[in-house]
Amino acid sequence: MRFLIAGLGSIGRRHLRNLVALGEKDIVLYRTYQGSLPDDELAGFPVETRLDAALAQRPEAVIVANPTALHLEVAIPAARQGCHLLLEKPVAESMEGMNDLLEAVEAGGGKVLVGYQFRFNPGLLQAARLLSDGAIGRSLSFRAVYAEYLPGMHPWEDYRHSYSARRELGGGVILTLCHPLDYIRWLLGEIEGVWAFVGQLNQFDLTVEDTAEIGIRLANGVIGSIYLDFNRRPFSHKLEIIGTEGTICWNALQGDLQVYRAAGESWEVFPNRIGFERNELFLSEMRHFIDVIEGKTAPICSLADGVKTLQVALAAKSSATDGKVCLF
Repeated sequence: MRFLIAGLGSIGRRHLRNLVALGEKDIVLYRTYQGSLPDDELAGFPVETRLDAALAQRPEAVIVANPTALHLEVAIPAARQGCHLLLEKPVAESMEGMNDLLEAVEAGGGKVLVGYQFRFNPGLLQAARLLSDGAIGRSLSFRAVYAEYLPGMHPWEDYRHSYSARRELGGGVILTLCHPLDYIRWLLGEIEGVWAFVGQLNQFDLTVEDTAEIGIRLANGVIGSIYLDFNRRPFSHKLEIIGTEGTICWNALQGDLQVYRAAGESWEVFPNRIGFERNELFLSEMRHFIDVIEGKTAPICSLADGVKTLQVALAAKSSATDGKVCLF
């Protein structure tokens, strides 16, 4: 199977390494040479600098890993050609061109997996099982926190030049750290209403928001909030779900999940596997993508999922601008 990787920043290179680790050797690289990482690990792979030339290599699958604002420039022609897509999150930085993408996917017949790798996180998968089993009764509310110091995300480059820091590339904390918007929908249900406050609170000289507090109401009545920032040291990523019969707590840094069952008045701990590494999320994602291509399974995070999560993120940004609750 021939893969094309569009974008060779940190995530594109991670996908390249994981494809090689899984035994895939027929890989073409599409790049513009605007990145800041060394080229040593790319040696030996064919490189194209024009998209038409890259797609002329007839890849069966395309990994769209370039900056968010440039996703659709690659995804639409690739989908129209019939390629399967691993489309990095978020799908795009706006809804402009989204109908074109949907039409291209339908016309080309390829399958799309959106790259929300936390759907493969062992702790969150355990949370999904507990919720399905009614371990904490009916869910009532939640609180998610995802905060990471922007200058430390990619220490090899000036953070001010990264896509996360640049509005024209689809940056900002809401789009860059949008994972909780996806996994809340996955775990607890569809989002019905959104409000948000955002700000540029640190002295980062950014053109995008570095802090966001997002309030959410789900269609099933669950309410909660998601806090995101580019400022916190040390890194923090955690989730708490409160139900009628207990509480679920997950901490990405520690890797464990805990559930309090009111009936027994006790906590049960589901520890992360010893030796677990973050890259296993991406490896699981890539294995799943290959299974999707081969028709063995449906995408765990479909294009429809990715579009809905983007709509929620954009609604949060809109709410912060106009001061109104956005309803779906």
